[in-house]
Amino acid sequence: MSRPQNAPPTSSIDRLGVKLPPFVPSDPELWFSMVEQSFETSGVTSESTRFGYVLRNLDPRYAAEVRDIIIGPPATEPYATIKAALIRRLGISQELRTKQLLGQEEIGDRKPSQFLRHLQNLAENSTPENLLRTIWSGRLPQNLQTVIATM
Repeated sequence: MSRPQNAPPTSSIDRLGVKLPPFVPSDPELWFSMVEQSFETSGVTSESTRFGYVLRNLDPRYAAEVRDIIIGPPATEPYATIKAALIRRLGISQELRTKQLLGQEEIGDRKPSQFLRHLQNLAENSTPENLLRTIWSGRLPQNLQTVIATM
């Protein structure tokens, strides 16, 4: 059976649009990690294509944070440039992370393991593990502190 003259060759693949998760302004670094997994799965490697996908998924209020890059994108590495700018401009500074880690974070309604992961995310590998566990255990309810101290 032959294919019609105007049909594309059977070895061609129709590329589907990449579906990106909604932008996470509170953690742009996490969002870009998820986005890059989507790009990898879909085979999107072009900087300009990645840049276009990011623009299509940015809410206007966050696009305003990188207006300069959108209006005048760099000739090389536009995706890497907008990624770095969004993380730098919207992400939490290391100083603020340290302040949260040392004084403001409470367990709230989280499980102890969730609270520890939260503190580890704030620390971003910049705090020794034993100090992090000391901070964590000191913020647990008294009955849990007693149990952990016996371990």
